Amino acid sequence: MVASRHGRPVLNGLDLRLEDGATAVLGPSGSGKSTLLRLLNRLADPERGEVLFTGQDVRELDPLELRRRACLVPQLPAPFPGSVADNVAYGPRLCDREADVGRCLSLAGLSADYAAREASRLSVGEQQRVMLARALALEPAVLLLDEPTAALDEAARDAVERALGGLELSMVVVTHDPAQAERLADRVVRLGEGRAE
Repeated sequence: MVASRHGRPVLNGLDLRLEDGATAVLGPSGSGKSTLLRLLNRLADPERGEVLFTGQDVRELDPLELRRRACLVPQLPAPFPGSVADNVAYGPRLCDREADVGRCLSLAGLSADYAAREASRLSVGEQQRVMLARALALEPAVLLLDEPTAALDEAARDAVERALGGLELSMVVVTHDPAQAERLADRVVRLGEGRAE
């Protein structure tokens, strides 16, 4: 597969199979880690080659449905205006479903009393867990996590890692931290010069 970002090739000849479970993707800045996540849920398409999700080319799938099944949690939290409950319930509401806000918060390592709080007033670590709860409310098959603790202090990082470690679904975790990769993932893939090493 070949893919570029901002006109610069970042993945060149990548041939990679991601199994069920937790996979960490390591590599230096600019090695294509975030581009890989964007390809997995069609925020970008490859220039050559294909990306398969459960055996089907992602270009044949409805992008919104794909993004509900392979849900991206961004590196920097971006809560919507309103309460934590509003944020967690947002995606399911678009699908005419109800979210179990308390359960999603619990899975993300937050107590139910966070539901009524203003999301924008939380700490960055708390907001990152709200982003995780928001993704979990969609009941995805796969979580795509882009440097999920890069902006957090050690205590907040540990809380997010505990929450991730307790989840029973597949994950692709992009990280710069080899120790975090070992803590969170069953398998580690290293990217370098546009390829898996």
